[in-house]
Amino acid sequence: MGGTGGDAAGDAAGGGAGRLQAVLFDMDGLLIDSERLWLEVESEVMAWLGGTWTPAHQERLVGGSLDVAVAYMLELTGSPAPPGEVGRRMLDGMVERLSTCVPLMPGAKDLLTGLREAGVATALVSSSHRRLIEPVLDAIGRGHFRLSVAGDEVERTKPAPEPYLTATARLGADPRRCVVLEDSPNGVAAAEAAGCVTVAVPGVLPIPPAPGRTVVRSLREVTLERLSSLVA
Repeated sequence: MGGTGGDAAGDAAGGGAGRLQAVLFDMDGLLIDSERLWLEVESEVMAWLGGTWTPAHQERLVGGSLDVAVAYMLELTGSPAPPGEVGRRMLDGMVERLSTCVPLMPGAKDLLTGLREAGVATALVSSSHRRLIEPVLDAIGRGHFRLSVAGDEVERTKPAPEPYLTATARLGADPRRCVVLEDSPNGVAAAEAAGCVTVAVPGVLPIPPAPGRTVVRSLREVTLERLSSLVA
């Protein structure tokens, strides 16, 4: 698992009871506008497999793992292509795109900058593989995150809670004093199962309000003060 800062555990644990200890960010669709890039890549790979791909197909995969996506595409087409080759083509297509442009979502950079200046511990927690996280960290600035957890670095990725439990443990933080920002139902399920306070910024799929869950339209509506109030 990749780390991007110093003694994150000590800094996070200093938050104390009743205070915000860390903010954990999803990546695809939350920090970066990558769902349209995934749609392009999935369409190209599906054409190589001999099938067609639509936004309705993509909706079934939002917030899921690469393995799930590959299995679904092979099931749809009945192609004998090796799953490893399908996955490699998808990763290659995304790496190529992210190496030239990482489109940030509105409000993302301002929020990250504000948290960094305030000394709040942060982590990037994604279902994407490490190969895709690295160019995003380079583009956004590694100094914005204390650490990062990739989908291929845990046994069970989202909607299982393991990614967020891994991040909070490495930060030395209490999940109940951490806020997770997510855009997909799978991600929200993972955050809530980990016991984190959750803020949903719905992207491709709707996410309804629920007890203990805050739903906003954009990261522009998220501030340090608002995040702190959720764990007060």
